Amino acid sequence: MFGYDWPRLHAALNDLPTALLLMAALFELLALASRKESFRVVSFWTLVVGAIGAVAAVLSGLQAEESIAHGDAVHRVMESHELLAFVTLGIFGVLALWRIWREHRMGRAERALVLGLMLGGAGVLTATAAYGGRLVFDHAAGIPTEVLTTEIENRAAGHAHAPGEGHGDEAHDHGPATAPVGADSTQPAVETGGSDHVDSPGTPPHSHEAQEPPGHSHPAGTPAHEH
Repeated sequence: MFGYDWPRLHAALNDLPTALLLMAALFELLALASRKESFRVVSFWTLVVGAIGAVAAVLSGLQAEESIAHGDAVHRVMESHELLAFVTLGIFGVLALWRIWREHRMGRAERALVLGLMLGGAGVLTATAAYGGRLVFDHAAGIPTEVLTTEIENRAAGHAHAPGEGHGDEAHDHGPATAPVGADSTQPAVETGGSDHVDSPGTPPHSHEAQEPPGHSHPAGTPAHEH
């Protein structure tokens, strides 16, 4: 159905009723504490829609059970999950029908009883979801054996990055450090990684001795002087 097999469809149908039924209990608690009618209206409709969704989730789960390859360990967890799902559906289904019939005639004591049953149902719903999680994450229920075998082989082989792919934290070798000569960015860089100093092209020759400026001469008889 729409590219889904029964296990995938069951997983897709679980989330909405779970959220709605939990929110129904929360809003009923807020309605009783604040006495705001708006909270009670939200609680009523989320309960009704959530109970309908729970029917779809349970029916798809029964179909998924027949199509999942499993052993004894999965079977035991699956049976507990199924039992809790039926209890959850029973609690919230009865509450939905009760509220449809009695919503505008309930007294405070009756509403307190409804709230207690909704909170108890929320606890059973949480346990149902926990067992469903164990089926998937502890036992890989619903995953075909050939798919699971391929995934095990892929994990054993590890993950290799494609050329150019990286995480940004790896060290990179950029070669010898270079520094520009002078302020002119057009001059080629001079290697600074070694101990020998090399001048850039066009630099006039120089030595450690001071050079006489061009055109400078001494009068005859001037004694030689040292710099």
